[in-house]
Amino acid sequence: MDPEQFFAASRLVIVAGKGGVGKTTVTAALARAAAGVGLRVLVIEVEGKSGLASMFGGNDLMYDEQVLLAPVEGGRGEVRARTITADQALVDYLHDHGLRRLSGRLARTGVLDVVSTAAPGIEDILVLGKVKQLERSGQFDLLLLDAPAAGHAVTFLQSARGLLDAVSVGPIHAQAKDVLEMLTDPTRCQVVLVTLPEETPVNELVDTAYRLEDRVGLSLGPVVVNGCSADLAGLAVDPADAAAAIGEVLDDATTDALRRAAAFRRSRVELQHEQVGRLAERLPLPQIELPFLFTSALGPAELDILAAALTGGLRTLAA
Repeated sequence: MDPEQFFAASRLVIVAGKGGVGKTTVTAALARAAAGVGLRVLVIEVEGKSGLASMFGGNDLMYDEQVLLAPVEGGRGEVRARTITADQALVDYLHDHGLRRLSGRLARTGVLDVVSTAAPGIEDILVLGKVKQLERSGQFDLLLLDAPAAGHAVTFLQSARGLLDAVSVGPIHAQAKDVLEMLTDPTRCQVVLVTLPEETPVNELVDTAYRLEDRVGLSLGPVVVNGCSADLAGLAVDPADAAAAIGEVLDDATTDALRRAAAFRRSRVELQHEQVGRLAERLPLPQIELPFLFTSALGPAELDILAAALTGGLRTLAA
């Protein structure tokens, strides 16, 4: 599939994965790549401060939309972002149904905490209901949801089905029904799972994938394998021999350090190939690999690199 085809396949893309695998980074890169092909993108964050906005050079996300990437002159592609919480989603819901005064009182009294205890999943369905409203609005070409970490993600996305079983009538039932219809319609929603090329993240991704398919009925898109090291030519050459070939002499300490560095890089690449192959065997989905970047602070320049890698990966899948 080419990038345009992938981003047009569904209006909502949910990005999920184990904590620490770069799920938020991949969400930001997807947003940058989608804007690059001329789409108006809204990124939705649901777990508090994630650092996503800083990758675009922006400030922490709030409930109100923030422009992270404005359209270039004569272009249409842009990235906006916001956070959604259950409390704020409830206030919006009551406003939309003519209960503005009641919404203010409920927000002040903390009644949502009581309701969520009595009806597990209500907070998740409030958030997903707001996502559904945004998806239906048609204001954006693509919505990207930076989902909770893998363990909570399944519970979060399963909330609609659970509430349908628990509540047979009323607005909660209607909201859960609408959300479930959105989640299980592949023309409206798909999930992109993110992992590192390591044993534990791969195991958890495979487990999450089957749980999302079996328990929720979600459609799965390509898997993103983040933090991949490139194969480097010459790592098997002894550094002392390489230096001698150009008329240089290395001292013993430098030679030893270079040998250990080359051995470590070779072992990492071998492990990566092993885990990527194991993932392909256990989960027959297309894979897109993103490069490991040697920095602890990702900014717009690094985001452009990752977006280009994503775009290139999608084009490779289409070939």
